[in-house]
Amino acid sequence: MTDIKKLVGESLAEIIEAARHGGPRVRVGLMASGSELGCEELAGGARLALETCANVQPVMIGPRIAGFEELEWIETPGGVACDAEIAGTLEAALKDGRVAAAVALHYPFPLGVTTIGRVLTPARGRAMLIAATTGTSSASRGEAMLRNALYGIATAKAIGIADPTVGILNVDTAQPVFRALSRMAERGYGVKFGLSVRKDGGAVLRGNDILAGAVDVCVADALTGNVLMKMFSSFTTGGSYEASGWGYGPSCGEGWRSIVSIISRASGAPVIAGALAFTALAAAGGLPDKVAAEVAAARKAGLDEEIAAMTPKAAAEDDVKAPPAEPTDEELHGVDVLEIENAVRALWKAGIYAESAMGCTGPVVKLAAKNAEKGKVILKENGYL
Repeated sequence: MTDIKKLVGESLAEIIEAARHGGPRVRVGLMASGSELGCEELAGGARLALETCANVQPVMIGPRIAGFEELEWIETPGGVACDAEIAGTLEAALKDGRVAAAVALHYPFPLGVTTIGRVLTPARGRAMLIAATTGTSSASRGEAMLRNALYGIATAKAIGIADPTVGILNVDTAQPVFRALSRMAERGYGVKFGLSVRKDGGAVLRGNDILAGAVDVCVADALTGNVLMKMFSSFTTGGSYEASGWGYGPSCGEGWRSIVSIISRASGAPVIAGALAFTALAAAGGLPDKVAAEVAAARKAGLDEEIAAMTPKAAAEDDVKAPPAEPTDEELHGVDVLEIENAVRALWKAGIYAESAMGCTGPVVKLAAKNAEKGKVILKENGYL
């Protein structure tokens, strides 16, 4: 009887909470360690989200911090602030459903997965999505930016922007991407181009446009997007403290089902709170399903043909097959994103199993720790390091 009363009480509490806030709070995990600003800044961001964002239930993951008893915690074994332990506990919480999504300071996204950030533009105080900001959706620049556009649109729809306007930042490959999207629109893909605030208009954006937030989704390559995120979030603080915006955003990729958002080690409490709320909104809006629907619609309008047309034709390669798979517990950094797959193939050719992935600071080659030193030598000999 006691158990039944407890269950009934918990159910009533959930119903009351949902009614009070206009819907259930989404449980979003947050790494509790790793910030350059201290663990208290992370917990302070979670507290701020709990107090001001009705849609999110922050769940701290890591060693408990004194003074934040009102927060919910999933503590790491032994209460140790170990990055590997926290990352493993966060991953487990995502897999078993204790949290619906997560906010992390670092995450080794596989090639093909990128994040869509959100900033507050200064000229007119408008929010704008930046597609993309970390990871990479393809090793081919043209394909990556084209996919970034799709993932940016999907993210906008997930957070409630039904018909988002899209512009392409005037960086290398902007015009081919614009032409590809235009041809897809002619074949029925529902992209809505925004307009530059400059007199001559157009959907290819310049610096004035991103300052003004001229569109809902600004498409760029991930490295440029990452720089924009840092500038928008910390331009009033000198760079050491990210004070505004919603962080580097949730992860998107074809077939990717996890929602993991990124903040940086310089993200302050306001950005952390914003990232938690942004992530909860994306999760409640079914972001992975929105991505799948957007890719399917684009594919019907010729996505694969457009990707093939803008992908550089590589010279014929030897038929190198991957050695038997083994755990990849070491990362090698410093390989250019455009060469990451060839670097992996060079290791395969030498009999070393390796995988490509994308960390927050750039591409990485993952391999077994026992092969790390030999792998470095091979990559150096082949000009990749």
